[in-house]
Amino acid sequence: MSDLISSLTDLFFASRDELGEFSLIEASDLPTEYQSLLAHDDHMTVTVEAWHNSMVDVRVLEEHRDGDFYARKILLTLQRDGAPVQYGIMRINLANLPEIVRMEIESQALPLGRIMIRHHLLREVELCQLWRITPGDELRTKLQLGEEPCVYGRTARILVNGHPVVELLEIVAIAK
Repeated sequence: MSDLISSLTDLFFASRDELGEFSLIEASDLPTEYQSLLAHDDHMTVTVEAWHNSMVDVRVLEEHRDGDFYARKILLTLQRDGAPVQYGIMRINLANLPEIVRMEIESQALPLGRIMIRHHLLREVELCQLWRITPGDELRTKLQLGEEPCVYGRTARILVNGHPVVELLEIVAIAK
């Protein structure tokens, strides 16, 4: 199991099973629709909005602070109908970001990708691993999954000016 996924899920869950059962997969193992949503080096905000043809809103479910590190568990929902389309956990090193960007992130008003793009930060999204996830209660409820047997996600890092600043777990659902 990836150290990155463990370090992120451990921030919010006593056991990762509360979130789901994770299996490492290759991009070729993803269903076609999930390949375009996950197997890339772009911001998920932009990708999810383009896929669903709708802007998204962010809802912070829980947050933790530890010095310059800010972590949060989030849900992205479509503006057009409120459907949940992405569940995420992120840890951000705020010390490596301009003050205005820090303030916008902490305001919880906009998705992270939109903030970083708006401020023209020199950034690189690095796809780390892809996951097939048998959803636990948390994912099933937050993403309104019903009886779907699995969903898919990825771990990624965002580097700003060549420095790792954000670690991400991003799990997507195809809105119905």
